[in-house]
Amino acid sequence: MDSLVESLSQSFTVVPPTAVPAMLDCVVASTGLSHMSLFSSFLSAFPNLSKDFIKDQTHLELHQCNFLASFVSALCHILKKLGANRNALKSFIWKCFIPLTKMVHSYDVELLNQIAESFFNVVTETNTWEVVEETVVPFFLQSVGHYIGMVENEQIAVYEWSSHTILQSSSGQMNEFEIETQLYDSCPLAISCHVLSFVLSTALRTQQEAQATSKSTLKNGCFDAQKFVGNIMWDLSIMTVRMLSDSLENRSCAISFLLPCIFSSLAFRSFELSVHGKEYKFSRKFFFREIWRCCSMLLSHGPLERRDAYAILSLFFSFTQGCEDVCLSDISEEFDIRQEKEFWDEMKRGLVDKEGLVRKQTLYILRRMLHLVEGNKFCSGISAKLSNGKSSIPSGMTRRGLWAEREAESMGLEKICSSVDRCLNAQQRWESFILLYEILEEYGTHLVEAAWTHQITLLLQSLQAPINSTSERAYEGQTKDLEDIFDWLPILWERGFCHHNPQVRCFIMQSFLGIEWNNHGNCAKLVPDSFIFGPFMQGLNDPVHHKEFGVKGVYSSRTIKGAAKFLRQFASCLNLRTGVAFVRKLASVAKQQSFGRAGLMGLAESIASAACGVQKHNDCGEEWLENKLSDNGEDFLDVLRFIIECSKQHFNPNYRLRVCEKVMETAMCLVCSCDVPLEIVLHFVWAVPQEFTNHGGSLRERMQEWLSGCGKKLCGATFCSTEKLVLVSLYDFPERFISHQCSVHFITYDDEDLDAWAFEAKRWARVLFLLINDEHHVEPILMFIQHHGNSICKQKNLFEAMPLKFLILITSIIRELQIMQERSHSRETTVILEKFAVTFLLTIEELVSFANLSCSIFWSRVVMDDPKLPNSIRGKLGGPSQRRLSSSFTTAVLKAIISTKTVASVLSCCAHFKSDVLDTAFTSLWKFCLKIVSSPTCYNETEAEIFLAAYEALAPVLKTLVSTFSPLALKIIAANSELVLLNAESRSLLDSLVLSFLENINNLLAAGAMVRTRRAILMKWKWLCLECLLSIPDHALKNGVPLHGDDFFFSDAAVRCIFSDLIENLENAGEESVLSMLRSLRLLLEMFYSEKLVSAVSSCFGMDTQMMWQLVRSAWIVHVSCNKRRIAPIAALLSSVLHSSVFGDEGMHVTDNAPGPLKWFVEKILEEGTKSPRTIRLAAMHLTGLWLSNPKTIKYYMKELKLLSLYGSVAFDEDFEAELSDNHDAKNEVSLLEKSLDPELTEAFINTELYARVSVAVLFYKLKDLAKSVLPENNNGHCLAALESGKMYLLELLDSAVHDKDLSKELYKKYSGIHRRKIRAWQMLCVLSQFIDEDIVNKVAPSLHICLYRNNLPAVRQYLETFAIHLYLNFPSLVGVQLASIFQDYDMRPQALSSYVFIAANVILHANAANQPSHLNELLPPIVPLLTSHHHSLRGFTQLLLYQVLCKYFPSLDSITSENNFLEKRCFWNLKSYLEKNPDCLRLRASMEGFLGTFNPKTSVSPAGIFSNRVEELEFECVPTSLMEQVITFLNDVREDLRCSMAKDVVTIKNESFSLDGDLCSKEEMVKTNEGEVLTELHSDMAFDFQKKITLNKHEKRNTTSSSFLGNEESYSFLLEMENEDHLLYQFLRSRAVSMEKLKGNCQNFILVASLLDRIPNLAGLARTCEQVFNAAGLTIADARILHDKQFQLISVTAEKWIPIIEVPVNSVKNFLEKKKREGFSIFGLEQTANSIPLDKCVFPEKMVLVLGREKEGIPVDIIHVLDACIEIPQLGVVRSLNVHVSGAIALWEYTRQQRGR
Repeated sequence: MDSLVESLSQSFTVVPPTAVPAMLDCVVASTGLSHMSLFSSFLSAFPNLSKDFIKDQTHLELHQCNFLASFVSALCHILKKLGANRNALKSFIWKCFIPLTKMVHSYDVELLNQIAESFFNVVTETNTWEVVEETVVPFFLQSVGHYIGMVENEQIAVYEWSSHTILQSSSGQMNEFEIETQLYDSCPLAISCHVLSFVLSTALRTQQEAQATSKSTLKNGCFDAQKFVGNIMWDLSIMTVRMLSDSLENRSCAISFLLPCIFSSLAFRSFELSVHGKEYKFSRKFFFREIWRCCSMLLSHGPLERRDAYAILSLFFSFTQGCEDVCLSDISEEFDIRQEKEFWDEMKRGLVDKEGLVRKQTLYILRRMLHLVEGNKFCSGISAKLSNGKSSIPSGMTRRGLWAEREAESMGLEKICSSVDRCLNAQQRWESFILLYEILEEYGTHLVEAAWTHQITLLLQSLQAPINSTSERAYEGQTKDLEDIFDWLPILWERGFCHHNPQVRCFIMQSFLGIEWNNHGNCAKLVPDSFIFGPFMQGLNDPVHHKEFGVKGVYSSRTIKGAAKFLRQFASCLNLRTGVAFVRKLASVAKQQSFGRAGLMGLAESIASAACGVQKHNDCGEEWLENKLSDNGEDFLDVLRFIIECSKQHFNPNYRLRVCEKVMETAMCLVCSCDVPLEIVLHFVWAVPQEFTNHGGSLRERMQEWLSGCGKKLCGATFCSTEKLVLVSLYDFPERFISHQCSVHFITYDDEDLDAWAFEAKRWARVLFLLINDEHHVEPILMFIQHHGNSICKQKNLFEAMPLKFLILITSIIRELQIMQERSHSRETTVILEKFAVTFLLTIEELVSFANLSCSIFWSRVVMDDPKLPNSIRGKLGGPSQRRLSSSFTTAVLKAIISTKTVASVLSCCAHFKSDVLDTAFTSLWKFCLKIVSSPTCYNETEAEIFLAAYEALAPVLKTLVSTFSPLALKIIAANSELVLLNAESRSLLDSLVLSFLENINNLLAAGAMVRTRRAILMKWKWLCLECLLSIPDHALKNGVPLHGDDFFFSDAAVRCIFSDLIENLENAGEESVLSMLRSLRLLLEMFYSEKLVSAVSSCFGMDTQMMWQLVRSAWIVHVSCNKRRIAPIAALLSSVLHSSVFGDEGMHVTDNAPGPLKWFVEKILEEGTKSPRTIRLAAMHLTGLWLSNPKTIKYYMKELKLLSLYGSVAFDEDFEAELSDNHDAKNEVSLLEKSLDPELTEAFINTELYARVSVAVLFYKLKDLAKSVLPENNNGHCLAALESGKMYLLELLDSAVHDKDLSKELYKKYSGIHRRKIRAWQMLCVLSQFIDEDIVNKVAPSLHICLYRNNLPAVRQYLETFAIHLYLNFPSLVGVQLASIFQDYDMRPQALSSYVFIAANVILHANAANQPSHLNELLPPIVPLLTSHHHSLRGFTQLLLYQVLCKYFPSLDSITSENNFLEKRCFWNLKSYLEKNPDCLRLRASMEGFLGTFNPKTSVSPAGIFSNRVEELEFECVPTSLMEQVITFLNDVREDLRCSMAKDVVTIKNESFSLDGDLCSKEEMVKTNEGEVLTELHSDMAFDFQKKITLNKHEKRNTTSSSFLGNEESYSFLLEMENEDHLLYQFLRSRAVSMEKLKGNCQNFILVASLLDRIPNLAGLARTCEQVFNAAGLTIADARILHDKQFQLISVTAEKWIPIIEVPVNSVKNFLEKKKREGFSIFGLEQTANSIPLDKCVFPEKMVLVLGREKEGIPVDIIHVLDACIEIPQLGVVRSLNVHVSGAIALWEYTRQQRGR
């Protein structure tokens, strides 16, 4: 027996399971063994046989799987033979089936299915279900329960699946140890669920079979199948609910295995069962109630749980189609999910979920729930409305409307949106909704564009009618009311706003904004707020909707305007309270989302528009008082402030102004300034950029109106009372401010506290001066200043923060007064300023005393080594705002700094007064400065920090003292200098002061007592103070303070010492110090060379080359080291290094034939400027000014001039304008650069890539004006240098135009870099053409003609022509010598000839009176023959220009009296008459309106004329459209019209041929049948037949006297030889014809229709693919002329010669397809539609036509209707698009693969 079992087991590895039963029957019959013994042997051998499988835990081989399947098949066959043997079946279950399920679960599910199927076939045939119920079911229920942590519950569980129960049911027949072993090792969860689902499905199938035979029990009558199904389903449902609430793995098993079985079991029946004596009614709705509870819980969790919840719901509804619930007696158990609001809310969320799978599942659930059958999507209630005949086309409908109608008809919607029947029931509305949703999800872009707007509009129209359905279903309530449907419509719009295709997003947005809500009643207010605040605002933030935003300085777009209009209508439909709340919530969106530039502008304009919509309720102030909101607008105003702050991150000031305007408009509508706390108002006003609210600012008046309360109707107070309330709050602020937190003595504070106080005071001062319009308004403030100013020195206030806060308030007031003084010169302003100045004079003494007391900390020699530093600054790094002092010392030095700064500010405000008090104050400040400067060096950190604070206080004091420099100051300085220079003959007054300052501060830096960051701060104050000291001579000169005798401010040695110190520190300067250092250098250079400051420096010898080299190298290092290219440092660098006083020294430019320091620096700065647009623009501005002032230096900079002329960068520096407008230093430094040569052009082009070129052009234009003053008697060096430099640069640039590699190219692309460089070069040459003189004209003319002969685009040629016209007008003698002779070159290119015609015509038209006759005589005759040119553009061009000439000069021909001249007169008369009256000539001239007669020789060579034609839409190098370009455009349009007309004729002819019936084809087939091979041979011969002609050469015609040519033997032999050659050629062509016929016979029987394609690479690639790879029967294209295109031939590689090419125009494609359909072809289209067949599932017929769609739009709708089917290529990636060539090749390969398989 063992050998037999072993032999059979080995055979199981090769014998398939289906053959095993027959094999076993043969073995049993031949051996006589009993089935039982064989069964026992197999079971005993199974553990040993399966050991090898268990060892390998990674993979089961194919033969192993086959062995197990065959082995189980053998055992099951024997069990069938044994009959209903319960013991044998239990043995099989415990010894084989259960171990096998544990063994194969990880490897082969298919094997498990085979094993289970074999087992349950045995159970079904032997009727042993009770064994399964006792063993299999409890075991696998136990396995599931263990995995999910579920304990057996006797109260609700039918089956007891504890180990004890299972052992008890199996005792007696089995070894309990073996059973316990199996029970101990549970089966995996997935396998357990799989087996249980198999049990349930098999039992259900058994029950259905029993019911079919009218049996409720099985054959033995002892087993109730229905009860078994109900019991197992009950237990599985309990476990399923538990698993759905558990982990992801458990939930996945329940969804994959258990739920499908349970749902299918409950689809058509319900169960009544008893569990532990209690009766239950188990139905589909009963179970789904529990499932919905689980789904509700899952939907509230993360994305994975939500995805599973939608999968559960999809699974449920997939089993509900066509089934009806069983009516149960307990009506309370009925459950309809469509009555659950939560369900509908989840459906809405699912339809807009970001995950595509969830959206598809949701749509599936919705369709199933609405009973919309997927195969026939919109069939209910609609098809009955269809008419059999052709639908009538409404009159006046647009093309898009007709397209939409066809779309509706093709998709099944048809009459649902009919303009006649708009009373739709809820079902039809749902169908319309699903259609629109599927359009977005499934269809192509062209279908969305065709049908969307039309269907949405008609759907909205249908909503105005009531529901006409009398029987409303449960779900129809969702669309019964307008409010309900407007809960669903936003889903469509939201999906459109976030569509992956930007074209669709734009289209849906414009469709939504284009809805005329006024035509739909009050529907606008039904749009949900959540949609507006969420998807709509997100869509508004999408940049794709704002392509025109910012163009021409207009910061708006069509979308922004539409959104503002919609929100205005929406808000106008709301009541007052609701409207205000809506606007406030809309504004809060700014904090919830991150908006881009256009999005933020759209939000601001939307808020303002909605606020205006709400304002219609503002007619009654009492209503506002009644509905006044509790928050008083605080949060709302804070949000508006936040929007303004967000706009500041975008640099353009015009953009920020636009945002602020909209915010102010909103505030004026809905917020009253008196209803909001003052602190909120101050923050809001401060957020608005100050330049907008200063005097003369764009928003000042509007801000004043809002603060006064007159801009808002929703205000409980009147205008006067509102203004009074706000002013009272402002008057009360100072007292509250200074007294806040000042009750504790010895209070300490730091820099952060001061910054916070200063910020608060500045906000208050700004709002105060916005409201002050009258001198009486300032009286309370003046009283406050006088009261607290006079008591500031009282002892009790010295150690409090109150004095310091008072000083901060004074400083803020003075700052606003200074701004007022700068910007306003009205009488009221003057009076207010005088009042404040008088008040300050009354308090100045006390302020000075307080400052003197506070500053004692600076020079008191107390022990300052205080170790108690704050914890945050005990490290060695420090920081800019972290003083390394104890809290008490920090408080003391801050008080000193603020007090001195305040005194300085007050003195600057009162400096124009004459008073002893002021003199005393100025004296005190000067003494303070001298004392600080002469302070000794310190060597510990605390003293160093205090001295740093002293220098911080010194900087603003020096700035005030220097700006108000007076004789008193000079007297104080002179007295100080006398102490040092008692015996000197001449005094340098500032030497001791400045040198002592430098010495002491350098010693402080060198002492090493300060950390690195604090040293950087000290360096900042050092250079600020030095800049002030060096500016004293300049201010003394401006203020009229003269020096006496031989006194000077500085000595030469002191100046050089300062210069050395600056150069040494310049390389390592920090960014905060660079500006001050460069200004100091500029002041030093001015003192070296300025004639005005002759008294500044004694015996100054200027700068030598070595000093300049040091300066330029250090300056270059500091420039490169700066991370940010700020305008102020760049301009300061240029003005200080390239100073006008040094630039005129030629030795600074070239030294020993090598670049000097200035030339080296210019080269470096321009080289770096090619990477930094602002650097090169500022350099161009400064350098051109210097070159104009010093023309002798231009000869050294030819290379640099060429760089500036040809430079171009498309980078737009948006920060440039903002920095110039916002940054005072930047504005001041740019103003100090050399004066702009043309302010108008500078303003227009300073922030464009053209500015460098414009500057150079203006430079040479000005130099030409300077050169005109060169006369023999006036030998001016500057004038001569200007003339020579212009000539030199002209020849240099012209030589580059001729010989440069790029500029001399003839083949280049339009708008390419070479095209741009050519334009730039010739624009500059046009300006330089004014420098052409007698000595260089013979060099210029040949180069010009070389360039004219070359191929150039019209944009370049127009500048060549301008240059030539200017040349010949200035040198008329060259016209006859050069220009007239050129027309004799008949081989000249038409392009060049056109240019010469233009040149000649304009030379004639613009020549002076003396030269006009000769030019007319020399140039007109050679131009006239060109009217007959074969070149259409040259001919038309000549007609235009010649007509102009004839119109101007024809009247002068009346004086001709001779006959010859009379004939000439008649010829020109007729020619002029023809050109004047010919309709084609008239059309040509009419199209040239604005181009003819506009050429001006003078302005065409001026910078204003060249660069003034700047078109914003086509900003290409300021190039206007040339006359020649316009002529070519006109002729191309005419030719295109002619081509279209011819194409229409061709289409008509082809359509007629396609519409013919098949009679002709049948006749040809009959002829072929009758004549057989003769006709075939005839056709093949005719294809290669040709006519033989004899063309005699010259040597063959020598015997012309002979009567017979053939009588000549030589000629006869020659002809015979030709006959032989022709015979060979004929044989070759015949063999080729046979080969061609064989090729045609091997063609596949498909045609590829590519007529919709227009891109040459795709067509050429398809031709090559169809011929070389697939051997197609034909390829259709729209225009056969494309075969001759060079690009097509290059790609196709002659494929078009070997494949039949059929010309089918686009308009004929439909007729062509219909013809092919009649011929038996199946028509397929490659397109993604809702019903497309995946390519791998499509079965292609042999005869097929495949249509390819357009590259973007796909296949048009009318052609889709002709197709038999659409196929699509399944795609797995994100980008759902393929190249049309690739798509066609993939589809054709699938066709070829199928045909080869057949």
